Amino acid sequence: MSDDRIRPRFDELSFSQRLGEHAPLLLAPVLAALGLIAIGDPTTWLTLTVAGLAMGLMIFIMASGLTIVFGLMDVINFGHGAFVAVGAFVGVTVLGVLSGWTGTPDIVMNISAILLAILAAMIATGAMGWLFERVIVMPVYGFHLKQILVTMGGLIVTEQMIHVIWGPDALHIARPETLRGSVVVFGAAIEKYRILAVAIGLILFFAMRHILRSTRIGLLVRAGVENGEMVEALGYRIKALFLWVFVAGSALAGLGGVMWGLYQETITAQMGSEIMVLVFVVVIIGGLGSVEGCFIGALLVGLLSNYAAFLVPKVALVSTIALMVAVLMWRPQGLYPVVKAK
Repeated sequence: MSDDRIRPRFDELSFSQRLGEHAPLLLAPVLAALGLIAIGDPTTWLTLTVAGLAMGLMIFIMASGLTIVFGLMDVINFGHGAFVAVGAFVGVTVLGVLSGWTGTPDIVMNISAILLAILAAMIATGAMGWLFERVIVMPVYGFHLKQILVTMGGLIVTEQMIHVIWGPDALHIARPETLRGSVVVFGAAIEKYRILAVAIGLILFFAMRHILRSTRIGLLVRAGVENGEMVEALGYRIKALFLWVFVAGSALAGLGGVMWGLYQETITAQMGSEIMVLVFVVVIIGGLGSVEGCFIGALLVGLLSNYAAFLVPKVALVSTIALMVAVLMWRPQGLYPVVKAK
């Protein structure tokens, strides 16, 4: 009889724990529903929602690499923005060379041109990340203040190198022919490029989730985030793992740079440092080392930014900071922290 009395309490506790664990999954749908109520017009809401999803998923692409590096290596890398900017400029250069492909109304050639631009940007920023980690980051492991100073210095130097190579002026980007304009869905005008951005962001998220959860390298990365010393004690080369994770994170920043440049249709040498505010906000909201938390945080930032810009433009400037404060008051370590703040 005592077991019958005790069991409901355990069941209730288990349910509460499960509800608390999955509560962050409800944030984006709840925010979207509140946006619909506040906006009132379903067609306007649909346009803003797709725009917010596209913006959020592009931020996720840039932030996903940083959150793994942050969680695994305990490195505060302000130079991440340099990889975003370099990726954008390399991608634009490739698209300029392939102008014959982007100017034709052939969707296959248009998408091929974008994929080649993305590939070139990821190779360039991945190689740059390898050099950055070996020369700048490796000597300052474990020293956060020095990491901030040297990586910020690396960002400034990279911005000046962009001025030397591509010039000081902003570059304007023409999207491929078939990705210009909008399509009408349920009466709402939705930009074609934003649909592509949503698709690429979702593919990347599920690919990363599969790699981290279902592959050996993913197991090592997750174990390294939780207890790097134990992984090294088991005979794995954790420093080599650090290096390749850093390279992968840098390559993802280059991919995000190309996508963001095509989204804004203008790129500057300072674009990386400007977007880093949103990237760090997403990483903090999601929790250190968490791809799932980073994904949810990015969706929240994208949706809230677009809703706020439409409803109260002046509030849009501080909406993301207010969101971060609200989340941290609820969950001080972020939505799904993999490691505790160090």
